[in-house]
Amino acid sequence: MANYDETLTMLKELTDANAVPGNERQAKEVMKKYISPLADEVTYDHLGSIIAKKVGDENGPKIMIAGHLDEVGFMVTKITDKGFIKFQTLGGWWSQVMLAQQVTITTRKGEEIHGVIGSKPPHILSAEERKKPVDIKNMFIDIGIDSKEEVEKIGIRPGDMITPYIEFRTMANDKYLLAKAWDNRIGCAIAIDVLNKLKDENHPNVVFGVGTVQEEVGLRGAKTSAAKINPDIGIGLDVGIAGDMPGVSDIDSEFGKGPQIMLYDRTMVGHKGLRDLVFDICEEHDLPYQVEALQGGGLDTGAIHLNQAGAPSIGITIPSRYIHSHTSMIHRDDYENAVKIIVEVIKQLDRETVDRLTFE
Repeated sequence: MANYDETLTMLKELTDANAVPGNERQAKEVMKKYISPLADEVTYDHLGSIIAKKVGDENGPKIMIAGHLDEVGFMVTKITDKGFIKFQTLGGWWSQVMLAQQVTITTRKGEEIHGVIGSKPPHILSAEERKKPVDIKNMFIDIGIDSKEEVEKIGIRPGDMITPYIEFRTMANDKYLLAKAWDNRIGCAIAIDVLNKLKDENHPNVVFGVGTVQEEVGLRGAKTSAAKINPDIGIGLDVGIAGDMPGVSDIDSEFGKGPQIMLYDRTMVGHKGLRDLVFDICEEHDLPYQVEALQGGGLDTGAIHLNQAGAPSIGITIPSRYIHSHTSMIHRDDYENAVKIIVEVIKQLDRETVDRLTFE
């Protein structure tokens, strides 16, 4: 491995972990390793979300900051007589980014089997086939075995997890970070780093750094972990969309210009009072930020803000390229500035401020 600093090592370990909706154990163990030493208590909801509690003022409001552990991936559904593997998507995939990509199949015993999503060479495609993407239901994975019996002998069964295969790396500009699963291990990393930055700070509240499960299939772990915590304030941590690449004209956000404050997504209208507080804090501390509104997609805050009687919530996202594919990219400055912003926001969220945001 390259000579990475502590932060890059953590980011590599988080993104290298294989964890799809319903099978998040690998990512959870990495997050537990890093966040447990920073927490007063670590607990879990009944679906497997990890909840790290750090007490500032035990009588202060409860602040939930949440990233999700799961990544978009697949599940084995069938093994053909010839040893090819059929699969179900877990999370949203566009078929055009899938063919000829390498994958890892993790067996029940934890063994990792390498495979590739099969594709026809162009020489044998009909004119009609060339015009349209291959339907996902017609795709298959080839692991280099030619019979169902041999595939089963090495331990692959329906239900096994399939994840993208890619190497974590820094790019030509070493602040550009390439990996799988930035969506959303970067949110988990922010939660870890926020607790780390608060370890020697006074904060007038109780902070919960959460790694949720099953976000990509409906914000499910956010719902169950919020039910366990019953937060006063919710901050959802996730990836957003970067607009500074060819063919993207309706997104203004750029790499390195700051994290995005989410005004609106399909699951939530950002809480106005909390949003304005974030804006004010960014401007007071000269911290860069961008704003975003998405017509599709949603963050864990979509579930958190509806918990019980409700919790004022906001989404803070990291501009990203190529999400929901085998590989994606972020800018390190945006990650680090997101941590700084959230730490400053938490310092301001005393009981009086939270009550004013909630009830005025």
